[in-house]
Amino acid sequence: MITVHHLNNSRSQRVLWLLEELEMPYEIVHYQRDPKTMLAPTSLRAVHPLGKSPVVTTDDGLTLAESGAILETVIERYGNGRLAPAPGSPEALRYRYWLHYAEGSAMPPLLLKLMFDRIEKSKMPFFAKPIARSIAAKAKAGFVTPNITSHLDFMEGELGKSEWFAGDAFTGADIQMSFPVEAAAVRGGLDASRPRLMAYLERIHARPAYRRALERGGPYGLLK
Repeated sequence: MITVHHLNNSRSQRVLWLLEELEMPYEIVHYQRDPKTMLAPTSLRAVHPLGKSPVVTTDDGLTLAESGAILETVIERYGNGRLAPAPGSPEALRYRYWLHYAEGSAMPPLLLKLMFDRIEKSKMPFFAKPIARSIAAKAKAGFVTPNITSHLDFMEGELGKSEWFAGDAFTGADIQMSFPVEAAAVRGGLDASRPRLMAYLERIHARPAYRRALERGGPYGLLK
């Protein structure tokens, strides 16, 4: 049986969703972020040296980290043809692309925005506030926000080609892409001006497996 080492408000929510879609039995070990630093507890280092989530372990001693690698491996091993296009098809190329795009391209500018937003709101000596806030504002205006806008425009356009990211069928690529799209809706400016992305969010949130994963995983801050 697969054990998911699940950190609250993290990418590991996608792994729970995947296992619910495949209707696989699994166990959860829950971890809570430090409320001040928002970092994972050091106890996760006993599972994987980086101490990050998601991490899954199996009865046969396999340990997997990185959400994209976890999704791809689980689907290949246990999917029996589900949640992945036929090998060699045009959809299979799109599927692999979006599995890597989610973390390799979409998430970095969203993470930068999160960090600069925190810098602007952080407590610091009064004489440092104007400098820190000025640097953060210029970085967001000159680099971060334009990059987020470009990615959102790109994703919106791609969803104009098919209902789901890899084609007309729901796949693991949509599970992987859920996190950056949800993050963009919370802090990246995604709104009704991009109706295809908003409709995509509505579709994934309505899936029974998605809702079951939320029930098992607990509160998920990206839905606020």
